[in-house]
Amino acid sequence: MSFPSIQGVIQQAGKIILGKEHQIRLALACMLARGHLLIEDLPGVGKTTLAHVLAKLLGLDFHRIQFTSDMLPADIIGVSVYERDSGTFKFHPGPIFAQLILADEVNRATPKTQSALLEAMEEHQDTAEGATRRLPEPFFVVATQNPSHQVGTFPLPESQLDRFLMRLELGYPDHDAERQLLQGAERRDMIAGLDACLEPGELMRLQAMVKTVHAAPPLLDYIQALIEHTRRSPEYATGLSPRAALALLHAARAWAAIEGRDKVIPEDVQAVLPGIAGHRLRPVHDGVRQSSIDKANGIISAVPIP
Repeated sequence: MSFPSIQGVIQQAGKIILGKEHQIRLALACMLARGHLLIEDLPGVGKTTLAHVLAKLLGLDFHRIQFTSDMLPADIIGVSVYERDSGTFKFHPGPIFAQLILADEVNRATPKTQSALLEAMEEHQDTAEGATRRLPEPFFVVATQNPSHQVGTFPLPESQLDRFLMRLELGYPDHDAERQLLQGAERRDMIAGLDACLEPGELMRLQAMVKTVHAAPPLLDYIQALIEHTRRSPEYATGLSPRAALALLHAARAWAAIEGRDKVIPEDVQAVLPGIAGHRLRPVHDGVRQSSIDKANGIISAVPIP
């Protein structure tokens, strides 16, 4: 199995998001698995830039929504406006009606406004004022959020966190990448000059191909063992849900496809586990802070490969 267009996306994105090829691959695996992506990190490390780059290279219709504390659900979904000439109300769709939504700093909005995304993320539809409207296909939400300890943030509820197939952390660039950034062109100008590597129809075809990547019974045994360990572990308040198990399988299939394989191997599961488990596992003791990688490494070391 070969996805040359996806390799082109990785190559082009790597010229703008410097030194973060692994995170770019994870973000693409999330989208190939038909999932939504949450990027959490400090301001200024490239969260919004990554979303812009992905939308441009994947050829997707793109809307950015800047979340603020005074935002209302209607600002996302849309609103009906009375038209005097016709004597009727006409619905004016909000920015959520696009193929890729960047929900920028999503945790700066109130929980009521955050919840406006739930139906769209789960059902790919929007219900407002008694009418249900389908969203474009493909449809992705890429949300960015600042760390929860920063001033002016509202933590995302667990039900909404679970809607995100994967969470990524970009982190600071290494020394060489940062020097390239300082000496290079302005990132916004570089994004404007990007050409799409594929069309939305091709992306949907690749998503269908990912579903055919083979996962042998022993591989499914391994996934179940990882999930079961989190449920029995005294470190976490609750274990990973069946939805998380499916997310792990779908993401592992997408990772295998990006790597050019037509079957999933344990290393594929291990590669995507931090992004799947990090935001779903809450330590029993609230004062304990663990990175997604530390959580995943602990699980991987405790569960032998069949």
